[in-house]
Amino acid sequence: MKLSRRDFLKLCGASAAMMGVGATVAPPTLTAPKAAAPVAPRNARATLIDTTKCVGCKACQNACKVANGLPTDDRPVALSATTLTIVDFRNIATKVDQPQIKPVKKQCMHCEEPACVSACPVGALVKQETGCVTYDADICIGCRYCMVACPFGVPKYNWDSANPKINKCAQNCMANGKRDKPACVSACPQQALTYGTRDELLTIAQARIRENPGKYVNHVYGEKEIGGTTMLYLSNTSFEALGFRIDLPDIPLPRLTWDVQTKIPGVFLGALGLLSGIAWWTHRKEPKTATVPAPATVPVEDEQD
Repeated sequence: MKLSRRDFLKLCGASAAMMGVGATVAPPTLTAPKAAAPVAPRNARATLIDTTKCVGCKACQNACKVANGLPTDDRPVALSATTLTIVDFRNIATKVDQPQIKPVKKQCMHCEEPACVSACPVGALVKQETGCVTYDADICIGCRYCMVACPFGVPKYNWDSANPKINKCAQNCMANGKRDKPACVSACPQQALTYGTRDELLTIAQARIRENPGKYVNHVYGEKEIGGTTMLYLSNTSFEALGFRIDLPDIPLPRLTWDVQTKIPGVFLGALGLLSGIAWWTHRKEPKTATVPAPATVPVEDEQD
């Protein structure tokens, strides 16, 4: 391998310089994610779900199916491609022997900085200025990256379709202009669901906790989890018992992945320089020109008559 000492030093120096500025050489397509569609708090719409008022009537679940044209003759027990909102019944341990059955509405959390939007390679998922994360099935290629990225396990795959794609709550029931609030909110007979701006609903939720210290857990689920969601929850029991993840960071997940991506160019170029140096070092004493040995002569016996 022909590599002079000067060339070797130049290569190592260039590699060290690239490691120092690795983040600046990221390809243009890997631009740092913004707040997946920056939303001014005063414009972001949200839903406050007070689980203490829910009676498990499933009116929200049925209204969602009707509004989205999904089958209503099934009996779903979990979110699926044909059930975008589910009333989940949880067994809550109590001080007495008999557990309490607690209903809780679940659907897409419509994160402020959604991991699913960050992971989608074709832009089928979009964070709208209203706060809703919408889904376009015509663009979706069925790669299921969003299913892996979502910390709440919301997007579901339509395994029964010949052209399978994902599906999730996208509040499409409001897209036709016939409603000023989601169908599930309008259908709730107990006013367990309240629709409004996110700041307004956080104020309402915090006021309920402050005015009823013995009734609510002192936490609004969705206020800070993974940067915040537009589906906010109040509860009189632990959110872990209701099936919610309590191990989520306050930092949006797309920001965490971007921190890793920005280091990849520098690590790659640094490894390239290191391997080049090792190759030069191990081959430095090899002769520059190879000597080809002369062919051996084989004695030929005289033919006998």
